[in-house]
Parts: sequence; structure tokens; C-alpha cells
Amino acid sequence: MLSAQELMDMEARYGAHNYHPLPVVLAKGEGAFMWDVDGKKYFDFLSAYSAVNQGHTHPKIVNALIEQAKKLTLTSRAFYNDALGPYEKFITEYFGYDKFLPMNTGAEADETAIKLCRKWAYNVKGIEENAAKIIVCANNFHGRTTTIISFSTDPDAKKGFGPYTPGFEVIPYNDIPALEKALEDKNVAGFLVEPIQGEAGVMVPDEGYLKKAYDLCHAHNVLFIADEVQTGIARTGKLLACDHENVRPDIVILGKALSGGVFPVSGVLADDEIMLTIKPGEHGSTFGGNPIAARVAIAALEVVRDEKLAERAEKLGKIFREKIQGIDSPMIRLVRGKGLLNAVVIKPVNGKEAWDVCLKMAENGLLAKPTHGDIIRFAPPLVITEEQLLEAISIIEKSILSFTE
Repeated sequence: MLSAQELMDMEARYGAHNYHPLPVVLAKGEGAFMWDVDGKKYFDFLSAYSAVNQGHTHPKIVNALIEQAKKLTLTSRAFYNDALGPYEKFITEYFGYDKFLPMNTGAEADETAIKLCRKWAYNVKGIEENAAKIIVCANNFHGRTTTIISFSTDPDAKKGFGPYTPGFEVIPYNDIPALEKALEDKNVAGFLVEPIQGEAGVMVPDEGYLKKAYDLCHAHNVLFIADEVQTGIARTGKLLACDHENVRPDIVILGKALSGGVFPVSGVLADDEIMLTIKPGEHGSTFGGNPIAARVAIAALEVVRDEKLAERAEKLGKIFREKIQGIDSPMIRLVRGKGLLNAVVIKPVNGKEAWDVCLKMAENGLLAKPTHGDIIRFAPPLVITEEQLLEAISIIEKSILSFTE
């Protein structure tokens, strides 16, 4: 058996250096916990960036994968299969849309939404070919494909990868006047927005922002496109984060927890007027809508519904924010979030920063990861119990206070 250091060295030697992980080598997961190769147990407070909302290795989801894998794994979309239709029926009824277009990763789903929006712009709205614009927000994160990084404002994601894809206008997030001004352009086809900006540090917009933005879009015949890859599937205390303001997006982008972290599954929901603008041969994916993905996603969504994970996230999120705000430490500059998607902004003390806090938490048995240097995202699996949450909070408190005692 290879040691943790040997495994990390192997990744450094043979893998691309496009990530900077915490020095922990994980070998097992169950529920809200993970174990490293030496058998040490940790609370998971990242949930694979909210892909593992249903908890690690949920037996219902894993069994769905195993049973389908024994029968049929892939047909491509050159043929029908006996799993895709039932999946499409299930998910459209589950979320209340006419159609679903299945893909694999969140970035693919975002790309799909962009293509749908542009096709709708030309075929339905009547914008001149190649003139359509999509409004996006500063500090967005929608993936790392060439098109998506073209409208990123993060220099780490963007610099050195040009030339960039045109057709996007960046405005400030949570700024209704800026959106109103941008919508004056008759060539605007869509507004692509994260209901909460996760990668930016769990930036929660003002109450009413999403509804005002939605109403403005509809007043200008512009599609409201919600990227719910990270905020969806019960993470924020509702099935979709947009549900907090009773907003029904024209296009919903899903991924991550759509499979409970068991398999790459993503996709886009829309009604017929939008979805049917794309014809055979104009978009697709060899693996999109494969039988395993279909069975796994149904099981994952059933778990969310049957175990009432949205309700649990709503309740436990309030407890988490209240308890963390009560920690008496100059390191805690700000606590924000919704449901079980939360962030703590860390003020450096005695030369110790967010990265040091995460290393100390790992030492004490809890895993989380900084973003943008001074922010720690806290997003445990939604199956975590209140008792487990309180135990985890005590680890967070102990770790932070260790730098100021």
C-alpha cells in the first residue's frame, strides 16, 4: 500500500498541476464523513463543491449505478434506450418544465444553455444572425471552457487563454440598475446568473434581486437563465435557489448533486419554445443521457425528495450561521450564506490566513477549502444531522481560536 506522501508525489509527478489540494489523501466516504488512507476520519464540509448533497456513497444511488451497470452502460444517442425516456419524464415533472437536455458536466450544461439562448434569439426573438448578446455578472463562475472563461473576470481563469469568444456583456452582480441599462440593447438574448455566487465566496444577493431581474428580463423579452449547478438540488434550503423568490427561470442549468456525486450528470431544463429550437445534429454528447446517468439521477432526486434534504438544509443552515457568528475571534470578519451553503471571511491574525485555518481544521478532523484567499466555504452533505453539525462547529471554533489564544 502506498503512503499518503507517495500518492501525493505521484500526482505531482504524473498529473497536471491545475489544482492545489489540501495535503489529505482520501480513501473512503460515507454520509457526512470521509477517511484518509491512514484511517483518519473527517467531517466533509465541501461536499465536492456541493456534488455530494445526498452524502457519500448513498446506498440507494450507488445501487442504482451498480444495477444499471450490470445491464447496459452506453448506447450513445444513435439509438433509444430504456432508461432515458423515464428519466426525462421524471425530471421534467420533478421541476415543472416541458423538456430536458441531458449532458455530463456543469460546464457542458452551461455551454448548452448558451447555445439554446442564442438559437432562441435568432429563431424566435428575431435578432440578426451572430448579433445576440448574453449578459453575465462580474465574479461569475460557470466553468472553465474557452467560451465560459471568455466572460470570466477572474484573471487566474482567463489570462493566457485568449483570444476570447465574443457575445457577452459583464455587469456587476446584485445591481438592478446595471441590468436595466444593459437590457436597453435590443440584441440582448439572455441574462445568465448564479442565484448565489458560490466560487466567488458565497455572495448572496439582496432579497428581491432575482425577482426584479426576472421581471426586467421578461419585460424586455430576454431569457432569464439560472445556473443552479452549485446552488440547486436542495443546497440552499429550497429545491432551487430561485425558489426562495418564487422565480421560475426560462432555462435552468443543473449538475453536481444531480447524481449525488456518484457519476457525472448534468443537463438543462426549458419549455418547448426554447428547447425545440435545437434540431437533430445541432447539439449533443456521446455520454449525455446514458443509461447509468439516467438511473443514478432519478435515484439522487428521489433521495432529496424522500429525505426532505431541502428542509434539513434550511433548518441546519440557520443553526450554522448563528453558532459561527457567536465565535469570539478577530479572525471572523463576516459570515454569510443560505441553507447549507455558507462562507466565513477570514481576517489574517498573527500572519495566519484562511489556508492556515483549513490546515488546522483538517488536523482536527474537518475538511474545507479556501476560495479567493480569505474566504472559507462551508458546505457539508445535506444528510448531516444536527448533532453532527454541532460537533463539526466545535471543531471549526477550536481551530479558529487556536490562532488567537
